[in-house]
Amino acid sequence: MPDNVLVAVDGSPLAERALTYALENFPDATITTIYVINPVDSVIDVEVGGLPVAEDWYDNAQERATKIHTTATDRAIEYDLDLETITEVGKPARGILEYAEDHGIDQIVMGSHGRSGIDRAFLGSVAETVTRRARIPVTIIG
Repeated sequence: MPDNVLVAVDGSPLAERALTYALENFPDATITTIYVINPVDSVIDVEVGGLPVAEDWYDNAQERATKIHTTATDRAIEYDLDLETITEVGKPARGILEYAEDHGIDQIVMGSHGRSGIDRAFLGSVAETVTRRARIPVTIIG
């Protein structure tokens, strides 16, 4: 059994399922949730009709991260477990992999939307990238 489990969270139902899986299957491990703020997402929100609408995108992203981590912490309390939380900024797959490597993580758990074909080619898949590049076991919840 792993000692240190990293659960990637993004506020989606699949991420919540991944957290529940980790809480149920690794109750003796230190579980950390990671939310990666992707600055590229801010570019999408910055302009609508040529007008800036998210000049404070980072503050909004931090607020979202706080809400996601609070929900995760509340879920852990239901299992009578403690949870560590971390927020990083950057490309999600890279942030997850670097955190895992730098902090002695033994297992990564994350959700996947199961994109395939053209969607995966254009959008990429964080779960696929993490699975291919991780040096530790990765559990994908779909």
